[in-house]
Amino acid sequence: MYAAILGAPEDNVPEQLAARVGTMFADAAIAAAGGGSWSNPALTDRDRSIAIITALTAQGVTDERLRTHLTLARRHGVNDAAPSALMVLLASYLGFPSASQAMETVTTTRSSAGGKPPAHASGSTSPTS
Repeated sequence: MYAAILGAPEDNVPEQLAARVGTMFADAAIAAAGGGSWSNPALTDRDRSIAIITALTAQGVTDERLRTHLTLARRHGVNDAAPSALMVLLASYLGFPSASQAMETVTTTRSSAGGKPPAHASGSTSPTS
């Protein structure tokens, strides 16, 4: 998965990750990521992308890490409208400050990828219906 995130050949991942975070941290991160969480068939790549975007938003991460996972999510079948809808949903659970900061990253990432902002959400349902 780090190869996809970094856009690097698998054999070059340790070097590229170490350049970003240092060798000790890179080794630990690669060992932790080697578990079944990235390959468990109970989750699709799309599911994992949405979960990671949610976790990053909850932690207030709106930098290159969120942009990378938004781009990866697009490759995994998450359409342009989904991250916006996700941020609206998360605002109720995480608070508007966290969700709005992440929404700015969603918007700039979509713009740089050539996507258009959704005109409106369709098919929405109320939690009371």
